[in-house]
Amino acid sequence: MNFDLELEKAVKEIKKNKAKLVLIQLPDGLKPQATSITDYLEKKTKAKILIWSDSCYGACDIPNIRVDLIIQFGHNSLQPKI
Repeated sequence: MNFDLELEKAVKEIKKNKAKLVLIQLPDGLKPQATSITDYLEKKTKAKILIWSDSCYGACDIPNIRVDLIIQFGHNSLQPKI
């Protein structure tokens, strides 16, 4: 099964926010891809990427950690589409 993780969108957000330290949060099914995602994002940006390895119960489960940006993969958008 192939997934579109929208990595280029993540790259744009990192650059737009000038983030130096980024946390990625993944559901369990995507955690095996964590290092590949990290490698890609670090190669395309100047940011240091951290992987949240604890549980992830959806978009409301935000880790209490000091970073410039948190990117959550595998969740639906909370923004209404107008």
